[in-house]
Amino acid sequence: MKTIFVIDDSDTNLSMAESALEDLYRVMTMPSAAKMFELLHKVSPDLILLDIEMPEMDGFQALQKLKESDHTSHIPVMFLTGRNDPEVEVKGFELGAVDFVTKPFSAPVLINRIKTHLDIDEIIRERTAQLHRLQNSIVSVLANIVEHRDKGTGSHIERTSAYIRILINEMKARGIYEDEMHGWDVDKIISSARMHDLGKISITDIIINKPGKLTEEEYEVMKTHAIEGEKIIDEIIAQTGEGEFLRNARLFAGYHHERWDGKGYPYGLAEKEIPLQGRIMAIVDVYDALVSERPYKKAFSDEEAVQIIMQNAGTHYDPEIADVFFEVKDLFKAVKAEV
Repeated sequence: MKTIFVIDDSDTNLSMAESALEDLYRVMTMPSAAKMFELLHKVSPDLILLDIEMPEMDGFQALQKLKESDHTSHIPVMFLTGRNDPEVEVKGFELGAVDFVTKPFSAPVLINRIKTHLDIDEIIRERTAQLHRLQNSIVSVLANIVEHRDKGTGSHIERTSAYIRILINEMKARGIYEDEMHGWDVDKIISSARMHDLGKISITDIIINKPGKLTEEEYEVMKTHAIEGEKIIDEIIAQTGEGEFLRNARLFAGYHHERWDGKGYPYGLAEKEIPLQGRIMAIVDVYDALVSERPYKKAFSDEEAVQIIMQNAGTHYDPEIADVFFEVKDLFKAVKAEV
């Protein structure tokens, strides 16, 4: 049974709403926005009926606060109002309200309005889920194409995806770069990171699979994969429209070889000029390269790889992210042993 919050400073309105809805929904009534926010820490409703004119915190202020939180911004809000004022409606819709119900309301009208919005919300969720499944399928195909061409990397995408999840979750837990990571959907971030080597599609197999160390000229060609990855994703954006997933994919692809000291490529950015996605992938990508065998080198031990990365914290790598990496190094080791 879906849950409806009803917030109104009038006991009469609360009773009317509860009587109209209690046979169809789990109804929870509250006399103020403050009480609503207390309960939101424990219960996540499917829809909120919110009075506009209330003391202390009015409906507009409450809606704005709801939209500012990742925890509550997705909840549809319908305003209850005794005013028939176009300016009030315009302001409400601008803040993110989905509908207005005029008081005193009739039970059939209220039920139909709620049913309409809950049905729409269900359809949107299903279509969003379908889009995410399609998106993940496309990413997997593209990532597999890259990985199958580069015969020396073996399961690189799967391992780096697992490493990124560990690193980002620990950064979030420690409040590292909290502002930059605000609003990040970790699953979407990880999915977009799978495209970080997409630009290798443009590199010839002769270089990709050379059984030995690259020449200086060959290395310069290999380095172009960062920009080529950006170009490919830019083309996708031009065709489909820019979205969070593609923006993140572009940053992973284009900036994961930049260095904290400004001596990386392709742009020679330094420190926090480098997008956070690039700074995270820089550590993850190198760790996997170090502990993996390549045609031109033997695998380093986990301890040696950790030592190399920590020695280069503050030159190659963001020192704060490197410190977090050091704390979760055993989890990285466990992933490497399994994948």
